[in-house]
Amino acid sequence: MLFELHRVSASRGGTEVLREVSLTLPEGASCVAGDSGSGKSTLLRLLNRLADPDAGTIAYGGRALGSMAVLELRREVALVPQLPALLPGTVAENVAFGPGLIGREVEVGSLLELAGLPAAFAGREADRLSVGEQQRVMLARALALEPRVLLLDEPTSALDARARDRVEETLVDLRRRLGLSLVLVTHDLAQAERLADRVVRLESGRVVEADGDRRDAAQPAGAE
Repeated sequence: MLFELHRVSASRGGTEVLREVSLTLPEGASCVAGDSGSGKSTLLRLLNRLADPDAGTIAYGGRALGSMAVLELRREVALVPQLPALLPGTVAENVAFGPGLIGREVEVGSLLELAGLPAAFAGREADRLSVGEQQRVMLARALALEPRVLLLDEPTSALDARARDRVEETLVDLRRRLGLSLVLVTHDLAQAERLADRVVRLESGRVVEADGDRRDAAQPAGAE
């Protein structure tokens, strides 16, 4: 099992947003769906320790999350936030930043192509890109860490339908080519149906529905 949560509660800004959540997220693609304020983004942040729960336990691959060094965890479990947050400088500098902290070089062009951008984007200034292009650079930056798991917080919420479909196709392709597991947060149940093997629905910080294995549903938008 990839992640196991047992009676997890968490607060943000003094307000409880998750209430005794118990669920499992297997390898493959899982989606946590819900309206704004349901607690889904908070749950995602807990999975790579951008925050810790107030109560309850979380395990990753059978290990207690709290027992793992944060940097060790984040090299395996990489989060792509809802809004692009690129550093000043070129696309290449952004993609290479994380690996550079541990003295490792990466092939920027290959990573950009994995994320659905031409390698020629490497020399562009990050602040000159469209939102959709910036989102793909964020994805390439996460892939540069060679993670086992990608956590994706509303990865297409700021995109038009055409850009959304292209990002969804990229995510399906990454699963196929790299064997990555995905945990996707979205308010869009149709997107959850397209991308995820397992869908968990949250309402007001509680699990209200969790379906079973849905591997045939992991198709990009518009797929036959």
